[in-house]
Amino acid sequence: MSVRVCDKVAGMGAVICEQGVAFRVWAPNADSVSLIGDFNDWSTEASPMEAEENGYWSVMIEGAKAGEEYKFYITNGEKSFERIDPYSREVTNSVGNSIIHDPAFDWGEDNFQMANHNELVIYEMHIGTYHRVDQDAPGDFFDAIEKFNHLKKLGINAIEIMPVAEFAGDWSWGYNPAHIFAVEQAYGGPDALKRFIRRAHKEGFAVILDVVYNHFGPSDLDLWQFDGWSENDKGGIYFYNDWKSTTPWGETRPDYGRPEVRQFIYDNAKMWVEEYHVDGLRYDMTAYIRKVNGIDASDIPEGWTLMQWINQDLAAKLPGILLVAEDLQGDSWLTRQAEEGGAGFSTQWDAHFVHPIRNVIQQPEDAHRDMGMIAEALNYKYNNDAFQRVIYSESHDEVANGKARVAEEVSPGAADNYFAQKLSVLAASMALTAPGIPMLLQGQAFVEDRWFDDQDPLDWDRAKRFKGIVRLFGDLISLRRNLNNVSRGLTGQHINVHHVNNVDKVVAFHRWNEGGRGDDVIVLLNFTNEAKENYQIGFPSEG
Repeated sequence: MSVRVCDKVAGMGAVICEQGVAFRVWAPNADSVSLIGDFNDWSTEASPMEAEENGYWSVMIEGAKAGEEYKFYITNGEKSFERIDPYSREVTNSVGNSIIHDPAFDWGEDNFQMANHNELVIYEMHIGTYHRVDQDAPGDFFDAIEKFNHLKKLGINAIEIMPVAEFAGDWSWGYNPAHIFAVEQAYGGPDALKRFIRRAHKEGFAVILDVVYNHFGPSDLDLWQFDGWSENDKGGIYFYNDWKSTTPWGETRPDYGRPEVRQFIYDNAKMWVEEYHVDGLRYDMTAYIRKVNGIDASDIPEGWTLMQWINQDLAAKLPGILLVAEDLQGDSWLTRQAEEGGAGFSTQWDAHFVHPIRNVIQQPEDAHRDMGMIAEALNYKYNNDAFQRVIYSESHDEVANGKARVAEEVSPGAADNYFAQKLSVLAASMALTAPGIPMLLQGQAFVEDRWFDDQDPLDWDRAKRFKGIVRLFGDLISLRRNLNNVSRGLTGQHINVHHVNNVDKVVAFHRWNEGGRGDDVIVLLNFTNEAKENYQIGFPSEG
């Protein structure tokens, strides 16, 4: 057990000390707060909390211990109600109780170092559907570990996990966090996540975690009117209580201008890095952190400065950390340094790649495929840095919400046919050979069909049926990572799209890092459903 001496209550939530457990909560509009739990038979009178400055309340409970359940009992005027601890590291479920959690964990010799950003190949994973053993329950962290051999075979070296903060119910994409410090119990809870990350590091995988700070909930949300106060019948102390509250997911945008809320989100980001050893964070839809409606001049300056603060500090604590923005608005300031006025992200999901690539690939006839769009997608970069963009042909967003897997879009209801397979692989091949950080979606390497559904697990039989395509992906990833020292150019900044033939639908491009033997790479792409005979490309230089 992690034990420390607490001369006074320090930190937020439940902190295990030598004397017992110290508790602190922020409830500035409460008239009184008491602690209820297993340690006092859930008495609302046995453990009153002491009011501190600035709306904080605290108490030390001698004899309380890890594993016991608790809540805060808050009184505001004539109203009294129970609340789950906002800083809970563990809860029984999204509408249950907080659990006193000991964050201590045996990491062994976990001194893992993530590969350089230009050498990463990311695999986007949804824990609930990646590998499901019990068909009546979502997959969990232990189930996912069982299929690490597939990732090893492919040559993946980074796993991006869709959100695992406690959400409503057991089935979800994860982008509806009810308790951002707690780990989803249906997936195994906090210790199971740590075991997943420890094993991932042992197998050579970095772990990047999705976090959701553009909204909370909106359901099973104890933060809502947490201490009984609100304005305009909105969310109270953790949320904007005016027009800034509105998001596509409900009236639950956090108040980025309130110091205590800024600290709450900052502490959460820091927790994942320090307590869980994650190697990077991917922020969900940053456009809605920096703008009210995500697209126009409805700026939220305090949202921008919050991202700067978090990113700058995390990069200082963990040099080389991968900080990813999903913004999709093509704003180069996201990936500029905070010192320069940028948001301080390492890289961002690139709509300038995925949308034109899918547009061209999914055309029903070869004649309608525009090679100019391909050339523009290959050449695009932010701040003259190719690795400030994450490039992909499939992500959880691009294969849901009315869209489907590339093979499914090419041949609806017949994603297994030869034509659909070839075009799906062609799209992925561009992501694995173009400048940028490539990302694959779970199941993409065995041409998973249909669309993403949080209750539809991957069909692992397809990995056997399409073993040739799995091998093809493995070979491409080997080239992308230069594992055989013959393709260093694919890890480099440079590209010259030197052949664009919009009549025959052929593109060729030259990739290099420093140039020379084992470095220069030529990639040839044929976008038609026919072989080219006696077709001359020409190399851009001798050698």
